[in-house]
Formats: sequence, C-alpha cells, structure tokens
Amino acid sequence: MKHYHAARAEIDAPGSPLATTFTEVLGVSIKTFASAPPHLRALWEMTSGFADKEYIIYEDERYTYAQIHEQVRKFAHYLLEQGVTTESRVALGMRNYPEWLVAYWATVSIGAAVVGLNAWWTSPEMEYALRDSTPQVLVVDDERLERFLSTSIEHSMKVVAVRSKQQLPDGAVSWSDTIAGVDPGKLPDVVIDTDSDATIFYTSGTTGFPKGAQLTNRGSVANIFNMMAMSASANLAEQKAIAAGDAQPSSKIPTNLPLAYMASTPLFHVTACNCVMHPATLLGAKLVLMYKWDPGRALELIEREKVTTFSGVPTMTREILLHPDWSKRDTSSVQSMGGGGSALQPDLVTKIADSLSTGQPSTGYGMTETCGIITSNAARWFIAKPESCGPIVPTLEAKLVDENGNDIAPSPEAIGVLCVKGAVVIKGYLNRPEANAETIKDGWLTTGDIARIDEDGFVYIVDRAKDMVIRGGENVYCSEVETAIYQHDAIAEAAVFGIPHERLGEEVAAVLVLRPGATLSQSELETFLTGTIAKHKIPTTVWFRDTAIPRNATGKFLKRELRKELIGQ
Repeated sequence: MKHYHAARAEIDAPGSPLATTFTEVLGVSIKTFASAPPHLRALWEMTSGFADKEYIIYEDERYTYAQIHEQVRKFAHYLLEQGVTTESRVALGMRNYPEWLVAYWATVSIGAAVVGLNAWWTSPEMEYALRDSTPQVLVVDDERLERFLSTSIEHSMKVVAVRSKQQLPDGAVSWSDTIAGVDPGKLPDVVIDTDSDATIFYTSGTTGFPKGAQLTNRGSVANIFNMMAMSASANLAEQKAIAAGDAQPSSKIPTNLPLAYMASTPLFHVTACNCVMHPATLLGAKLVLMYKWDPGRALELIEREKVTTFSGVPTMTREILLHPDWSKRDTSSVQSMGGGGSALQPDLVTKIADSLSTGQPSTGYGMTETCGIITSNAARWFIAKPESCGPIVPTLEAKLVDENGNDIAPSPEAIGVLCVKGAVVIKGYLNRPEANAETIKDGWLTTGDIARIDEDGFVYIVDRAKDMVIRGGENVYCSEVETAIYQHDAIAEAAVFGIPHERLGEEVAAVLVLRPGATLSQSELETFLTGTIAKHKIPTTVWFRDTAIPRNATGKFLKRELRKELIGQ
C-alpha cells in the first residue's frame, strides 16, 4: 500500500500530465485535471492518427478509424444542415450498432448534446424522454422507429432511420442518405464550452419517470483521465513494489497483443459509453460490439478478435465463466475482466483471477451522475481487498454523511452515505430543480450508497440505501447476504430483498437460480449460511427459479419487479 500511495502522489505531482488542480465551476471549487483537453471533440480529433487501425467490429462487420472519421465528418455536416447548434440535442435510440458511435462523435464534435435513449423503453417511456429533452434530430433503428411512430409526439424533429427495412414515414431519411456524397474533409468549425452538456443519460428511477442526467464535456473528459490515472498509478506501484523487493512479479505475463475492448453493455449507458468506448477510442483500440448479449457468442468473439479487456456487469462475467464453452475457447488474450454497474462479489473476484491465464480481475464503481467511475480496483489490490471497489479517483473529494446529512468523522469503522464532489459530477438533472436540490448540495453529490472507507482509502460499498432491509430495527445489507450466498457452489444467480413482516416490519427474502445439475434446498442453504452471517440476515423466504432472474438493459437484477411478481407489492 505504501507503494500505491507513493505512485498516486507521483502521478498527481505538479508537472505531471495527470496532475490535478482546483478550479471554480458555477460558483463551486472542484478538483479537475490541469492539462485535460477542453471537450470531447478534442479527444476525437486526436484519434485521426489511428487512421489505418481497426476501430469497430460489429459482429462480422469491420471498420477502420479512417472510415469512421469520414462518416463522422459527413454526419456532423448533415446535423448542421438540420439546424443543430451547440444549444441543440440529438437523440440516439438503437442497438449497439456502429452508427451509434458515428452519430455520437458527430454530435459532440459540433458541441451539441447526445440524448441516450434506452433501447428497452416502451413507446410511453420513449415519448416522455423525447418531450423532456426536445432533440432536434432523432436517430433510430427499425424497432425504435416503430415505437416512436406509436407515440403522440408531433413529428417536428428530423428522423434518421438506421438499418431500416421498412417504408419510411414522411419526413424521415435513411442513414445512408445522410452520409452520402463527398467527404467534406474536416469537421465544422464550432466553439464548444467546456462545461456544456455532452450527453444526457436517463437514470433508472425507482419510482416515476427516469431523470435526465446532464454529463458535461469537462466531466466526460475528466472521467477518461481518471481511468488513465488509476491505471498508471497501479502500474507504477507494481514497479515500485517489485523494485523494493516487497512483491514478486506476477506469474501472469500479459499477452503482447493490440488492445481490443468488448462493450457488452448498451452504449446508451455510462458504463459502455464513458468507461469502455471512450478509453478504447482514445487508446486507438479495437472496440468489439454485439447485436445482443449472448455469453456463447461473446466467447466466440473474444477468441476471434483476441479481446484484451472484457467489461460488463457481474452477471455477464459469471455467465461467461460458467458457460460450457469457456474451456473450449481460447481466452488467453484477456488481460482484464470485470466491469461495473454493480459490485463484483468476492467469490467472483477469485474466480476471475483463477480462470484467466494471463489476466486479472478489475472493477469500477461509479454512477451516471459522475460521468463514470468514482473508484476503481484491479489486479494485486483487488485480490488483496476483494470486497473493496478501490480508492477514490483523482478528481473527486469524498466524505460520509449520516441519515440527516451531517458529516461523519473519518474513521475505518465509520459507515454512512457516500458523497463526492469534483469535475465529474453532473451539472444536474434536466428540468428537475427539486431533484437537483435534493441530490447535489454545494457541489456535493449524494450517491445514495452506504459505504465505509478503510485506513488505506479503499472504499467498501455496503449497500444501496434504498435496498437495505430493516428487520426489527436491525439493518440488513442485501449485498452482504448475496455475497454469502454466492459462496455456495450451486448458485448461479442470487437476488436478495426485503418483504413485509407484521411484527418485524421487514424480513429477508431471496430468489435463487442454481447452476445446471446442482441441487439445493432452503434448509441446506440455511445450514450453509449459519456461522457465515448472523441468523437475522439469513433469508426466511426463498424462491428457486428455473429461468434467469429478470434484468434491465444494463444487466442489473430487477428486484422491484421480482418482489411485485412474487408478493404483489
């Protein structure tokens, strides 16, 4: 740990490319990177040097950086012709098609904001987001076009249809028409404000309609630099520890292969867009996309494309490791496996470390509201502290508060709601002043996650405040119970939540999916958990499912839908 802290200090030293500083934004002093480019367009322009390298692999389609740059230039000029300005928004609603990335880079390169539409939304949900964000242009595939046409929105916005096989409605144009013609040779000349909106991603609300989080150019660029700084610190700390004789070199020698990232989650989510696509693009890596998530197909593509970084939610990682094709496919190229979206349970950290021949586990904890990661943990440090999501990134300050919002004195034993402040915190929620006032106070964002921070500065997420079960006055953290359950070899999936109890208020319940061929009864589970977690935390109601637990578009379990399905509330 002393080498890690020394490395962080060296990376953040004055004169370092990744040094931080304080600046004032909207009246709040925040940490940011001193030498960060001002906006996403600047980062995109840097990638022109990768012209001949492969950029996007979508199933069996292949595109170089040069090919995508040409399409971006053409679509950027098309957007200008439609009246899109730095004050405008462009909505994207489609699967992880290459066109999503082209439209994204074209939009941010002219200073407009991308509105990421959840591809799983129904027509009413899509209608809400479109009315809320008022985009100038809507770019959709056939499935999303059908849903849009079912809304009651007057079709005043320009509609661009991607990979459409149907008769287009009046006023709509095909994607191919927007990028036809002569390459303009350069992007349009625009002036982009560092603190302008780059994207609007809608958060999955627990009640009511989702909120449109306004991610700025400053925050999006800072997130990329945070990821670079965390990776550089870990690598430098490793070198320092080995040089000092305090650690042995890893027996897992990374493969010397070109970087290839697999984006297994949807691009309309901050994980795939800001934490996978952004760094992959800046590094000149190959980005591997799929039509839809399928662990068998993912393994096939990992082998074929020699994927070096796999990033997904924990359920995806489990599915890959448990898939019968895991042992049949060559996964030796993978140097990093993990991701974010929800916590990697400690048993999964060990499984990844044991399963990869040349790679190590990694994770990032973050939120849409922080443009990406808040912490990250990987390799030697992740194995040493598998229950931790890692230390806070360079451009964030952190503190814990109690249920009344009062600061809690720092201590390794202190547990409270995690709050953060810095360059990556969103500007706010679109058209939601009440939510802004509740969530962001004097620049401090309330994450809604209950956490503790150890003596080394490593963060442990205990649970979501809203997911916590209060049983007879005792707090039961669902993530802790799930972690204990996953220790059993029979478990493939586990979701823990609270159900009403007349005397205790709430009781702990669990929904379990077993691995193929495995057997387990509730009494056997109770015996297994006894001695591992306190008796009051052991689920008293257990449902076994033969099918996978329902998830949202980003792979998170839909616990509220489960609860409603099983107990009607």
